[in-house]
Amino acid sequence: MSSLTSAFAAELAKPALILFGAVEIVLPGATVRLLDGAGTATFGGRTFVGRDATFGVLGGVSDFADGIEDQAPSLTLTLLPPGNSAMAAFAAATAQGSAVSIWVGAMDAVTGQVIADPDLIFVGETDVPTQKVRAGERELELTVISIFDRFLETDEGERLNTGFHQSIWAGETGLEFISFVRDQPIWGADAPQSVLVGTGASPNGDAARGAFV
Repeated sequence: MSSLTSAFAAELAKPALILFGAVEIVLPGATVRLLDGAGTATFGGRTFVGRDATFGVLGGVSDFADGIEDQAPSLTLTLLPPGNSAMAAFAAATAQGSAVSIWVGAMDAVTGQVIADPDLIFVGETDVPTQKVRAGERELELTVISIFDRFLETDEGERLNTGFHQSIWAGETGLEFISFVRDQPIWGADAPQSVLVGTGASPNGDAARGAFV
């Protein structure tokens, strides 16, 4: 089933239409909303512009690259900023993992209004910013990874103690006075393989179902 609204799907069926791409990056100190062209577009309570005073214009969006094995899908955003302030904002430690959303939408050719509702095609987070400076040119390439990257995080460092427990659930003191756990759960590691094996006939003549060794 298509996720497009009937109005958007009808617009896509027209022989001539105005499509646009919109990118939102939610940084700790600013929210960047850029279009892939001039003008403005407003939908969902958000207004996107063709040029931002600090972050410049959207230079391009790479093709999506599907991940394999332990890699999540990713893409690269290219911004054309007017100065170094954009790079400083993305390079800040607190900016790592900022939310990124990308939409594809359509505008009415007569009124210039956005056809409801643009299609949200990608949700991810910022990873690595790279600034490239050449004679008369400045580019900021931003690697964006899918939110599915969170599924690839390991459990290394997890501990069954009150300190780690409260680092996840602050103020939850269920482990605070626990000094001994009778049934030791597998925590922060893979469960061991079963050692249940068959042993043949039992002393009373019945076939043994198995024994631990």
